[in-house]
Amino acid sequence: MNSQQIFEQIIRKQSFLCIGLDSDVNKIPQHLSKQKNSLFEFNKQIIDATAKYCVSYKPNLAFYEVCGESGLQQLAMTVEYLKGNYPEIFVIADAKRGDISNTSKMYAQAFFEKMNFDAITLSPYMGEDTAKPFFSFDGKWIILLALTSNASACDFQLLKTETGKMIYEEIIERSRNWGNVDNTMYVAGATKAEMLEKIRKIIPQHFLLIPGIGAQGGNLEDVAKYGMNDKCGIIVNSSRAIIYAYDSKNFATEACKKAKEMQQEMAALLSERII
Repeated sequence: MNSQQIFEQIIRKQSFLCIGLDSDVNKIPQHLSKQKNSLFEFNKQIIDATAKYCVSYKPNLAFYEVCGESGLQQLAMTVEYLKGNYPEIFVIADAKRGDISNTSKMYAQAFFEKMNFDAITLSPYMGEDTAKPFFSFDGKWIILLALTSNASACDFQLLKTETGKMIYEEIIERSRNWGNVDNTMYVAGATKAEMLEKIRKIIPQHFLLIPGIGAQGGNLEDVAKYGMNDKCGIIVNSSRAIIYAYDSKNFATEACKKAKEMQQEMAALLSERII
């Protein structure tokens, strides 16, 4: 999948929504919790209810790893279900990996060959050789952490270097030529929307994965204002605000309503800025 194909799906669905499958075994509705594959069943119902309103899903690995072998099996089942039933959807492993090259090679094989994810989030802290092994897989993407949405991101990301630039700016500038616009995205948090304008000056055509909408308080209109380019260029993630919209047997119906609300907001922003 390349950037043009992602853009075409955005235009077709009038949405740039990514739904984070942060599926917490302690939060799924009680009527599912006693099932053998409760995480998968929860994901399946969320996916079937919301797929027409989003262009991407992003399972967070921690919520599956905490359940051991069963959790990883259900993660694999989730990806397989998406690939079999919604092949146009862009599936991101929110894994935040980052290690020396021989280890990264194993991660790349695990996530791209064995589990068939389209993309993986990576930490750039250890430099270019942590990313290189992932580029050997055609049609797959890396998503580098640059400016995250959490409160303590300022501990390091906003520190100034000797050049006068902030660390997140240095990360983007130094890594933008590791790959290209068809295999590299950057994480840029919605809670720091005004900084997207700076990021766009460095990477005008790369896609940005933007978390922080919904429970974390990010504003969708500001994100579009500062982050969109002429090919949309943004994928906005919402997790808890959608998948935990309602804790009952009607959870999927309520998730559908929340996803549709966001899609309609996105359609209006696309109409103003792209179409």
